[in-house]
Amino acid sequence: MTTRTLGNDKLQVSGLGLGVMMMPDNEESVHTIQGALEAGVTMFDTADLYGEFEKQRFGGNEKLLGRALQGRRSEAIVATKFGITHTQGPKGDPAYIKKSVDASLYNLGMDYIDLYYQHRPDPDTPIEETVGTLADLVQQGKIRYIGLSEAPVEIIRRAHAVHPITAVQTEYSLWSRELEDEILPALNELNIGLVPYSPLGRGFLTGQIKSEADLAEDDYRRHYPRFQGENFQKNLEVVRLIEEMAMQKGCTSSQLALAWLLGRGEHIVPIPGTRSLKRVQENLGALQITLTDDEMAEIERISPKGIAAGGRYPGLE
Repeated sequence: MTTRTLGNDKLQVSGLGLGVMMMPDNEESVHTIQGALEAGVTMFDTADLYGEFEKQRFGGNEKLLGRALQGRRSEAIVATKFGITHTQGPKGDPAYIKKSVDASLYNLGMDYIDLYYQHRPDPDTPIEETVGTLADLVQQGKIRYIGLSEAPVEIIRRAHAVHPITAVQTEYSLWSRELEDEILPALNELNIGLVPYSPLGRGFLTGQIKSEADLAEDDYRRHYPRFQGENFQKNLEVVRLIEEMAMQKGCTSSQLALAWLLGRGEHIVPIPGTRSLKRVQENLGALQITLTDDEMAEIERISPKGIAAGGRYPGLE
């Protein structure tokens, strides 16, 4: 397994991680997580928020991951997050963090968390106070490394000045490249790792979605602008070009999209999410693909920054 290093503290992880967010709490998911571990994946990503949202069973995804890794804790790098609430908005005050980390440790059935992210910045708590509390948790041994998720450059710099930030997690893919303007250069400067979520455009870049009918009626993606109407058709045209290039390269669209991301920097570790062990194994094939400068330029030509039609989330056109 190809490994990569995140941050100044040199957290070593597999070249691709696994996002666990959308996995249902069942034995098939346990099988997928354990199969990924057998295949060499070491980094697993969850959050206290993830679970059966409609039933308000938050923490369920952490419990699933903990159960799947039982007896094999030392083989895995476990990342989870705190800081999103449904009633009070983002939270990052010391009391909330201390309560959250203990709850996550309980859910995971573990005595430490490898990488602990603030899920979203708290506008009411200075980042210095939040990171100071997280630094205390590092000293206590409850967490090993500190991360931020969806944080702007100013917050990243202020946080890093208090305690080394090991990784920043944000959406990054061939059709979500906004971070290239400011965030990516700052991470390169500060030697902070980048962990892209939705590196396959929530499945669109896999080439498996050909029409809106391919999405189940209750699929959350139906509410996202990029999966609707004219936006869907425009985005499908870009995916077709990616598919053509992947065919010429002798790989799948997913592998090409992931190989492009991996080629953007040695400190980048995507965490594609899937429920299928077969897809995990397919995605890992991206680690064996080397793109030439000409191929990277061709990808840039067919999928330039800003090509995606529609916003990342509803209301973000």
